[in-house]
Amino acid sequence: MIKHKDRNASRQRRHVRIRRGVAGGPDRPRLSVFRSLAHIYAQVIDDRSKSTLASASSLDPEIRADAAKVKKAEAGKLVGQLIARRAKAKGIRQVVFDRGGYQYHGRVKALADGAREGGLEF
Repeated sequence: MIKHKDRNASRQRRHVRIRRGVAGGPDRPRLSVFRSLAHIYAQVIDDRSKSTLASASSLDPEIRADAAKVKKAEAGKLVGQLIARRAKAKGIRQVVFDRGGYQYHGRVKALADGAREGGLEF
């Protein structure tokens, strides 16, 4: 019998391995990315206090109409710019990027580029 690898289980194992070295604190929180088949989500997280400082997704009312009209990578860029605006409003300039076990390619890369354009440093 052929066993197929569960792609999400593999991604979760990679994410756990990455998280051993990536941690966000109050001075430099973690920018975490989650990618579903249809949408992309981002959170700025302080791991010490275990709280989410800012969040954005392609479902946010601010960008939902624009994100529906463009390709998924462009929607990722819009989410990156939105999370950067929200983080900067809370006084956050520097973050640690957590790609969530996904390849740094496509939507994840577009989100990171959008966040950099928005003024976040990582």
